[in-house]
Amino acid sequence: MLHRRQPRHAPSKLDTRHVRLGVSTSITAVLLSVFALTRTERGARMLGQAVGFLEFYLGVFALVTLTATVALGLITTERVFLSPANRVRAQFAHRGAALLGMAFLVSHISFMVTLGHAPVGAVVVPVTGIYVGFGTIAFDLMLVVLLTGVLRGRFAERGAPWLWRLLHGLVYVAWPASIAHGMTAGRPPADWVLWSYLACLAAVASALLVRVVATYLRSTAVPEAVGAPVLSDAPVERPVEVNAPVSLAAARRKFREAG
Repeated sequence: MLHRRQPRHAPSKLDTRHVRLGVSTSITAVLLSVFALTRTERGARMLGQAVGFLEFYLGVFALVTLTATVALGLITTERVFLSPANRVRAQFAHRGAALLGMAFLVSHISFMVTLGHAPVGAVVVPVTGIYVGFGTIAFDLMLVVLLTGVLRGRFAERGAPWLWRLLHGLVYVAWPASIAHGMTAGRPPADWVLWSYLACLAAVASALLVRVVATYLRSTAVPEAVGAPVLSDAPVERPVEVNAPVSLAAARRKFREAG
């Protein structure tokens, strides 16, 4: 929202009162329509089908989007294959995928707790077995990664980028834990779900390979600022000293001393 006194971004057509009012009205109308639909027998049946679908597939959606987040995070800082504009786009996509993945993950956890598949304490503490505990550990680590991503500027101001990299790098522990959770917890996964997990592994492995190759090429590349080598036996030109302008009084004094 554009602040009238201290605007932080340029005004746009979307930042108007009519647009905000229209969006709020549309969301309210959709929520009321869904509530009214659930009061009927057909609507209740449709709601049950939707809940059953989300119960089993929200975790898959969370895993896919978080996989995209990890893959984009691996390549978003590379300067060999990406131009500055594409790096900015990759960072924007990385953050968007992270927020969407966390939304799916929180929704998945909420469904599991609401439907009685896991106690409330299992959200933050792995107390329901090793398989569900993988998901709990992944969620806790993802929260740390999300918070460090939001507070990245604070770490830069305090001169501790190494601490930010360490905490943000916990995603490389959270992501395999989420893979293990998805393959072992709950009902046996379908074949297409297993293939989706393999596709996630291949995507992150490809991004990691791009990161390694780009790092190697950047370390062996010759900096552009370095010019041609200077020969040791080449004559070196010395700077010519330019005399400062002499005033008229100083010139007359030197003339009298010379005479």
